[in-house]
Amino acid sequence: MGTRKQREKQEEIWIAHTELPSGPGHPFYERLNELLEAEKFDEFVEGRCGKFYAAQYGRPSLTPGIYFRSLLLGYFEGIDSERGIAWRMADSLGLRRFVGVGLDEDTPDHSTISRTRRLIDLDTHREVFGWVLGVLADRGLVKGKRIAIDATTLEANAAMRSIVRRDTEESYEEFLSGLAKASGLETPTREDLARLDRKRKKRMSNQEWKSPADGDARIAKMKDGSTHLAHKAEHAVDLDTGAVVAVTLQGADQGDTTTLDLTLSEAGMAVADLVQREVEQRPDASPQVNIEGIEEVVADKGYHSGAAVERVKTYEVRTYIPEKKQKGRRHWQGKREEQKAVYQNRRRVRGRYGKSLLRRRGELVERSFAHCYETGAMRRCHLRGHRNILKRQLVHVGAFNLSLILRKLLGAGTPRELKNRTGQVFSQLLRFLRPRTGDSSTRRHITDIAERLASSLRSHTPRYCPRFFSTSTTGC
Repeated sequence: MGTRKQREKQEEIWIAHTELPSGPGHPFYERLNELLEAEKFDEFVEGRCGKFYAAQYGRPSLTPGIYFRSLLLGYFEGIDSERGIAWRMADSLGLRRFVGVGLDEDTPDHSTISRTRRLIDLDTHREVFGWVLGVLADRGLVKGKRIAIDATTLEANAAMRSIVRRDTEESYEEFLSGLAKASGLETPTREDLARLDRKRKKRMSNQEWKSPADGDARIAKMKDGSTHLAHKAEHAVDLDTGAVVAVTLQGADQGDTTTLDLTLSEAGMAVADLVQREVEQRPDASPQVNIEGIEEVVADKGYHSGAAVERVKTYEVRTYIPEKKQKGRRHWQGKREEQKAVYQNRRRVRGRYGKSLLRRRGELVERSFAHCYETGAMRRCHLRGHRNILKRQLVHVGAFNLSLILRKLLGAGTPRELKNRTGQVFSQLLRFLRPRTGDSSTRRHITDIAERLASSLRSHTPRYCPRFFSTSTTGC
């Protein structure tokens, strides 16, 4: 029997490269790499990022293809931080093979990934997101005619206890102590401060308080009812395919009617770029993207206001936005055009077609939020500042768009989904082989055969496929 003491030995100075450990690669990432190489992804990002790299001096650089693939892993593996991405790459031979790091090379650490993100500007990340949209458009996964818009909150990397006043820069606890002393309490305790805080009205306002750690974070109420410093992420989703056409990041204290125009304009420019791309590359082919651009926009009642509906109408876009319940009757004196736009929107919402669009909006937009921020693990930000967060968010949502293509190729959009589908195949096999009639001994015999077959398939890994049944999604 070998013991741990016997295995303690001095490492060899030289080792043949054929003796280095290697992995077969994960079939999901193999297909993803085939897709990226067929579309010449590395040539595209290297051409866009060449201006950010020094030709001779500086620390060893991170290849743009490796950098963007590393951020893609954040979505596909469900990793929220760049530190976690770096650790996962160093731990997995399959992911090392996906990003293109050799066995004799070190995987990039989190500081290298962060420095490269700061080096490459926001416009280049937007171009990469647009490149992914072009790949989807080539496969008919972007139509650009009917767009749904909705927003969600992302928890900021800043604590509520660290907020300070905008005018005096004093902390929240110092502010409460001043109020307590003004009320007659010379030495207030923590219980006294908490009691005084509960009695105050409008305790926290973004006009009075700010975060010294993240100036772009705003005080907001999350969906679970808790109060946090947060950001507002807004998606524009194609209702025909489910692809995210545009994504914006804005202050969490801004209303939906205020942020609607920016997200709609971003989506309109993205669709226009796709139309121009089709005209340049395939002038004689039938268009995949709607050549008229965005014609219909669907949103929930939080986006409804007379001014917002009238503005969108001036863009020559039809709205399907349900109204909020209001007390009494509205007065339209001097608002004839606004009244006309609101009534037209009301008639469209109440129709059968409008109701079907609203149902589809609730399905596809919420699905993008769930995949990107829940299973994609970006609900809580580990970066600070809108520009830094938006860089990672653009690549993150771009990975969600790529998963739409992989779902058509493999039947699964993430490695975890592919693993779960493989387990479902075995369960269906057992269900099929288990007889519904016959004596108990026959049923037990066939069930034992099916279980032995399933266990043999688990233990004997094919040359191309990794171990799907391990706890790691990459099978390493």
